[in-house]
Parts: sequence; C-alpha cells; structure tokens
Amino acid sequence: MHRPRWIPADVDLDRPNPARILDYFLGGAHNFAVDRAAAKQAVRAMPEVANGMRASRSFLRRVVNCLVAAGVDQFLDLGSGIPTVGNVHEIAHRINPAARVVYVDNEPIAVAHSRTILGDNPLVAPVRADLRHPDSVLGLPQVREMIDFSRPVGLIAIAVLHYLPDADDPHGLVEAYRDALAPGSYLAVSHATVDFVPEEQLGAVSEVEGIYRKISAQLHPRTYGEVAKFFTGLELIDPGVVPVRQWRSEWSDQNEGKVHLSYGGVARKP
Repeated sequence: MHRPRWIPADVDLDRPNPARILDYFLGGAHNFAVDRAAAKQAVRAMPEVANGMRASRSFLRRVVNCLVAAGVDQFLDLGSGIPTVGNVHEIAHRINPAARVVYVDNEPIAVAHSRTILGDNPLVAPVRADLRHPDSVLGLPQVREMIDFSRPVGLIAIAVLHYLPDADDPHGLVEAYRDALAPGSYLAVSHATVDFVPEEQLGAVSEVEGIYRKISAQLHPRTYGEVAKFFTGLELIDPGVVPVRQWRSEWSDQNEGKVHLSYGGVARKP
C-alpha cells in the first residue's frame, strides 16, 4: 500500500492496533485497512460495539466541558490512545485556549501517531509511559513541566482501566494517582461492563474479547460495584456512576444504541 507521509516510519501497518480501531469507530482518518477489518469483525460479532465506542467518546466530551467550566485548566489523560476526533485538548481549547494537556500511553504506535499529529503544540505533550507505574509517570520531566500538581488537575481514565487485570491492582493504581492530586482536582473514569448485556449476547461479548486478545488487548469488564470503587475517597458529582450515555446526557446520547457497555463517573477530591 502507499504509505502516507504522516505515518511514522516505525509504525507497523500489518497488525491491527486498538487505538487505530477506536479512531475508525469514531470516524477518524488515522487507521488502516487492517484496523478497519478488525473493527468490522467485532461489529459482526456484536453490533453494539460501535455505539459503545462512540458513547464513551461522547462521555469524554461532556466530562471535559464540565471540568473546564468548573475551572480546571490542566489535564492528565491516562491511556490516551491517538489524540484525534474530539480528544481532550480539542474539547478543552474550545472553552479555554490556554488549557494544558498531557497524553500518556504505553503503546508505541499510539504515541508515534500522537507526536506526528500534535507536532510542536506547546500546550500539549504526548509521552510514552506505563500508567501501571504512577511514580514514574508523575515524575516524568514532560509531565512536571506541563502540570502544576499544587493546583487542581483533571485526571482522565477513559476506556483504559478495563485493559488492566486484577493482578495489576487497578484500584490501587488509581488511588496512587488520586493521592498525588491537589484538593479540587477531578477524576473521570469510563469502564467496560457486561452488567446490561442479555445472557443470550454473552457469547458475542466473548467473541469480541477474543478479537482484542489477538492484538494483545485483553478486556476485563467489571461490575457497577467494582467501577464505583475507583472513586473511593472522592466526592462523586451528579449523577454518580451510571451508564456513560446517561451521564449528563444529551438527546443524541440517549438514542445511540440499546445495550449499555460502559459505566462512567466523575468525582472531585475534597
């Protein structure tokens, strides 16, 4: 295939990538035939997958709008993927052009794409780091240069924690990040769940999980109680932990899809 100039030289075009699959579902241009094929395979197994992806991104838009309106002007986005099609900096800068954003991802392909897309934007920094090591992430020079941890921060963990198995202690990891934040900071989480999936569709869920497992992206859906636990010690803002389409939803969100596949919530550090 012809290799577009924007594609970094070290990006593998022959293997599907979760970040590029999401980009395809969102209508972005930073995906390839192999990613589209994997996405279509997932949709054939469970058509609600596409709506679920879009619902989670719409949740992100409403969350960032809410936090910027509350005065937050710096964001740390964990497991950010490719910053395209309505990502944090695009949303925040519509309201506050001076907002600062750090994108953190451990996937080299996502980071390579990010650096190419963002260029030399002085208010946005893509960094390659493993969110499973909070001290390392928080101590990175790029993070410290962009984020003032003595002031409120918007900590974003959208559609990423469900890639962590229980053995990685995702709740403990979120707690470590939370403890590093100043009072008045916010945590936003969306997380895959099968709480609303009818029993007859659980086989389709397993098939989708198998597709992602083949590209080294094991999914770990969690229950309401497990997702709510991420906000321990914080003050949930209305409407609490709910399906993402129901979090301060708009008409379009309520009418996109029939099966809820993710919970979402936002909480403030007192």
